[in-house]
Amino acid sequence: MRAAVYRGANDLRTETVPVPRIGRNELLVRVAACGVCPTDIKKIHYGTVPPPRIFGHETAGTIIKIGGGGASGLASRFRVGDRVALHHHVPCMDCHFCRHRAFAQCSQYKQTGITAGFEPAGGGFAEYVRVMPFVLPGVVKIPAKNSFEEGAMLEPVNTVLKAVKRLALLPGDNVLVAGQGPIGLMFTRLLQLRGMNVLATDLLDSRLRLAKKFGAKWTQKPEDGGRRTEDRRRKSQVRPLTSDLRPPPSDLRLDSAVLAVPSDAALKQAFDVVRGAGQILLFAHTKRGALTEVDLASVCVDEKDLLGSYSADFTIQREVARLVFSRQMDVRGLITHRFGLEQAAEAVELASHPTAESLKVIVSQES
Repeated sequence: MRAAVYRGANDLRTETVPVPRIGRNELLVRVAACGVCPTDIKKIHYGTVPPPRIFGHETAGTIIKIGGGGASGLASRFRVGDRVALHHHVPCMDCHFCRHRAFAQCSQYKQTGITAGFEPAGGGFAEYVRVMPFVLPGVVKIPAKNSFEEGAMLEPVNTVLKAVKRLALLPGDNVLVAGQGPIGLMFTRLLQLRGMNVLATDLLDSRLRLAKKFGAKWTQKPEDGGRRTEDRRRKSQVRPLTSDLRPPPSDLRLDSAVLAVPSDAALKQAFDVVRGAGQILLFAHTKRGALTEVDLASVCVDEKDLLGSYSADFTIQREVARLVFSRQMDVRGLITHRFGLEQAAEAVELASHPTAESLKVIVSQES
């Protein structure tokens, strides 16, 4: 089969590799669509893991074989020909971290249960993947009315919904979402569905218009450079862009801020505009060793919480599937570019250097 093989930093080659062999109660899935995720981009660009590997974990496809000559257990839920969305991390549900619902810290969770060969790394940038038994609880069948691309979007939507659930919000609360790329737009929509008033910020007018379609109540561009002023400690810094974009009122108070961009300036602004006892959630600050200054009195005296959220939670996978497949969270408008498997390196390049027109990039193998 053909696969895009990671051979080192910035070295992604389309090669011929063996079709994965499966064992009892494992699935062999023919890949139809796989999203390009920033997590994989960082590994490819910076060479943070040893090669060779086949990346791609936002995967959907068709089951073509079930291992063992008669499936049992969880594998018995599936049949050859089922269209499925895959889930590559599932925790043990028994360790210290799982008992505290910190699933992403579980040692089993950190193992990848889907592979196209070499060290398991998701495998979605290949024609076929092997799905191991321990991740079967996260596999979801795709309804006939929905596309493989919608199935591939379950994983990123899951990560966002998990993060939203970390916030102690009440309907009617005001939430800043900084950054309106694919992830930021998902935050905007999911928060709006839960009854929040969303202030969406981005540097691009086109993204702000999309944010309005995804449910943002207000939109604005962030202030250049994130400079602090006494006025911004009291106000949300309105800067309207065009007549069709609605800026927030000047006295708006925010209950929470979600940072969907790894911007220290945005973090400083968030601490300024979120009211006491509010929450600031980091979703994109994933580079280890990155340091920034925080006024610790904002945390201690003002009781503002600084939170993080990383990766997905398979226990909410059915809820995610309902949101996506019902199109309450309509992901179709997020997908702007599609590349064939032979162009996987080009797909990664565009996703890592997005244009004003690009949002979610998919590696598609649908005929």
